[in-house]
Amino acid sequence: QVQVVESGGGLVQAGGSLRLSCTVSGLTLDDYFMGWFRDPPGKEREGIACINWSNGNTYYADSVKGRFTISRDNAKNTLYLQMTSLKPEDTAEYFCAADEFAGPDAFIEYEPGDPFHYWGQGTQVTVSS
Repeated sequence: QVQVVESGGGLVQAGGSLRLSCTVSGLTLDDYFMGWFRDPPGKEREGIACINWSNGNTYYADSVKGRFTISRDNAKNTLYLQMTSLKPEDTAEYFCAADEFAGPDAFIEYEPGDPFHYWGQGTQVTVSS
């Protein structure tokens, strides 16, 4: 049984940093892309970053480029999102997802309802001004 579990969310002041983790069990990720999405309050889900698990290539939405870093630990089957220079508009519930067929465009140009194979349950990030 595949499990995808996010952690690391919380409350942080604007300008601060936070690191999210997403641990996957029951799945070999070598042929997968994994990525981070977020649901800002009152807005649609957006894809913000993804990584080719096999070669480590990374891709970012313009909204987070230069502030967020996606990475992975192969040995721990864990995905990370290091968030720095956080802004109140980064407040959202953050989700990770994995898919063996979707490429970077599918993650970064995500449209509501687009199918991804495995999703986590989400972790809340709140940035205070």
